[in-house]
Amino acid sequence: MTQENAAPTSGGALPDLVSAVSRGAPEYRACPHPVYAALREQAPVCLLTPPHGVDTYLITRYEDARDALSDPRFSKDMRGAIDTYHAVYGSFFDALDDNVLNSDPPRHTRLRRVLRSGFTPRRVEEMRPKVTAIAEKLLGACSKSDAVDLMASFAFPLPIAVLCDLMGIPEGDRPEILAHFAVVSRARFDPRMGAELQAAEEWLRDRLAQLIAYTRAHPSDSFLSDLIRAEEGLEDSELISSLWVLFFAGHKTTAFQIGNSVLNLLLHPDQLEKLRRDPLLIPRAVEEIVRFEGSVETSTFRYATQDAEIRGTVIPKGSLVQIAITSANRDPEKFDSPDVLDVTREGIQGTHLGFGHGTHYCLGAPLARLELEIALSCLLREFPEMELANTEEENGAAWLTGPMAAFRGLQELRLVLEPSRPPAVRPATAPVATVTSSTSAVSSVSPATSTTSGN
Repeated sequence: MTQENAAPTSGGALPDLVSAVSRGAPEYRACPHPVYAALREQAPVCLLTPPHGVDTYLITRYEDARDALSDPRFSKDMRGAIDTYHAVYGSFFDALDDNVLNSDPPRHTRLRRVLRSGFTPRRVEEMRPKVTAIAEKLLGACSKSDAVDLMASFAFPLPIAVLCDLMGIPEGDRPEILAHFAVVSRARFDPRMGAELQAAEEWLRDRLAQLIAYTRAHPSDSFLSDLIRAEEGLEDSELISSLWVLFFAGHKTTAFQIGNSVLNLLLHPDQLEKLRRDPLLIPRAVEEIVRFEGSVETSTFRYATQDAEIRGTVIPKGSLVQIAITSANRDPEKFDSPDVLDVTREGIQGTHLGFGHGTHYCLGAPLARLELEIALSCLLREFPEMELANTEEENGAAWLTGPMAAFRGLQELRLVLEPSRPPAVRPATAPVATVTSSTSAVSSVSPATSTTSGN
């Protein structure tokens, strides 16, 4: 079912719609756009009661969302609402979340100024050959005629390898680091995994501290070395939390966006054909797909530092606030025919909210754009006839499930890269995806809900 066929409607009682979003109902997670369309009409600022037990106000219209992303009344520094923070995230290891994503000016300004040196257009463009080589190697290891899970074989390994290379993490250390990140990703909202979560976070804090100490003693041209040498030097605790958030926010968002992009192009063959005929359209297509089906469904939490009224709804002081990026990017008051994917659409970059807005605009947006462009370019060049595998799951794709809608992405995406080849003979129990040795831990980094979304 394409997104056009899943046309937004205003049907359904408002309490049922709000309940579906609050608890992450499966039908809502599979296709949230009709629900968001109804909320934009009936309750553009609505109160959710999510499973973590802290009521949260959700903003769904574009203009309100854009304003809220830069509204100083909505703070990102959760130390100002520490009881709420602990209710959502647990009572330990605030230090890892004490980073640029969860801070306000002037501290945010200082941290961002240091970190952005790693993501300048010049530095990112210099990474193009390396990122291309990583993408080509990963695709070269994929089965051509059997079905592959693109998420495990390509979408996740690509940004993970790029970030590890950027930070100077030795290949031999990557699997264990990724495994502990995976535990934190799964456990952050699961009270049953408290002991595992605490152990994993303590291990990551210590391991990142060791990485910083080693890099300080053995300087190189890595991004981490640049951070250590920065004139406005960061304290070690700030370096640890910065590496934490860059890795968490940087790999999941890009991985899910690769999957979303490929799936939606295959579901819209007329748009895919335009890119096959004119690859120069790919950068514009990236912006349009981020708008149409972005990987960041809702912003990370903010809290109201004072009573704030939006469209007649008062958000009380101390309340949690989230911005529905997915909804804002489909708002017909901002975008013509917003439920139509058009890779030739003009004026999208700088307009859609897929990378945020204001002071918290995504630091890694230039790198994410580069990775997305290279991923699509390599796939279309090497496998122009790729198609969705015929599986029991609709379209060979399975969307993320669960109550927390930080991400909009796929758990798996099964493709046949060269469908003209005859199927290979193999045992029925053979694994679908092959993971290269350089990304051997990617299978443990499952597409689970994370605590960061980059906005």
